[in-house]
Amino acid sequence: MPEKPTLESKIFTAGDDRKASMKDLLDYFSKQGQMRVSDLHLKVNCPPTYRIDGDLQKTEGPLLNAETVAAMSETLLSEIELEKLETDGSVDSSLFTDTLQFRLNCFHDNDGLSIAIRALERSAPPVEEIGFPNNVWKDIITRQQGLVLLTGITGAGKSTTIASLIDRIAETRPCRIITLEDPIEYRLQSRKAMISQREVGRDLPSFKRGLRDCLREDPDIIFVGEMRDQESTKWTLTAAETGHLVFSTLHTRDARGSITRVLDMFPANQQDEIASQLSLGLAYAISQKLIPRSDEKGRVVAMEILNNTYAVSNLIRLRKMEQVYTQLQTRIKDVTTERMTTMERSLAGLVAAGKVAPLEAEKWADDRNSFLDEMKRIGQEIER
Repeated sequence: MPEKPTLESKIFTAGDDRKASMKDLLDYFSKQGQMRVSDLHLKVNCPPTYRIDGDLQKTEGPLLNAETVAAMSETLLSEIELEKLETDGSVDSSLFTDTLQFRLNCFHDNDGLSIAIRALERSAPPVEEIGFPNNVWKDIITRQQGLVLLTGITGAGKSTTIASLIDRIAETRPCRIITLEDPIEYRLQSRKAMISQREVGRDLPSFKRGLRDCLREDPDIIFVGEMRDQESTKWTLTAAETGHLVFSTLHTRDARGSITRVLDMFPANQQDEIASQLSLGLAYAISQKLIPRSDEKGRVVAMEILNNTYAVSNLIRLRKMEQVYTQLQTRIKDVTTERMTTMERSLAGLVAAGKVAPLEAEKWADDRNSFLDEMKRIGQEIER
């Protein structure tokens, strides 16, 4: 039986005709910076391809063949994970090096095996460096209960933001924190808090089972990696209602869409009940995007922040989501009872600060006309 290759094994040919290893590919993240180079894609009949500043860039050199990609997967996965890949067709995993950690997914497509690798820092960045447009994070880390939803497309930095918030809580509060993740992305240190990180597939069979067990484990704070289905969503809402501070994520493009997405997980005859439960349990819905910087030195966060005030709670209960945007537009003071912002206002603020080019910001706006209105408002304020 051939020996299993390691990260240092020279298993493919690079652009300069030299033999290279998976470690050589992973080291590129550290050389260029994780905020610039976020992902690496390995696929049969394509060269290794990085996502740099949000765009895919292929490396020079021969196309990868099936044998090479299979060898690459063997350097990244354990024997158990390789068996799971064989039986299930895909597998999630994580990998740690001296400088970075990586989240990866191996899967099969029409050409054969593919691997998607996402780079993460070894530790979460300080919460001050995330890019919140106001001081809402100070309110979040002092909350005792409620659901904090982080939403956005894949790769928008949702898990990083949550890890940063939890890390600050662990540093400042003597509390019990339990995370349910698939896979674990950041290794969090207990410090004042006591943290237990549990991984789906390794420590528990599902988010549903983890949540059910979690409520018997005396947590103050719970992180549910993703609300994936009815059962995990219902348990998450229950945890938020019963005196816990709960963090979770959804793949939606804006804060209002997050609420609609939760309701749509349930049949029509249950949606009124879920809307009522969400109106009481939700604390914040924060949608974020990573926007290319104008100086081409990585990306910067733009956020839409919905604070579940009494007025918003009433709109959620009545399922009048079309009226929530007005709250986002008007309750913008940087005080605990407000601290809301639209994505368009956040983008306009980044343009005004010189961090993002106007045309780039316009491209990422959910509502182009609202963005142009915000840019006009900022222009008028500068003229005064």
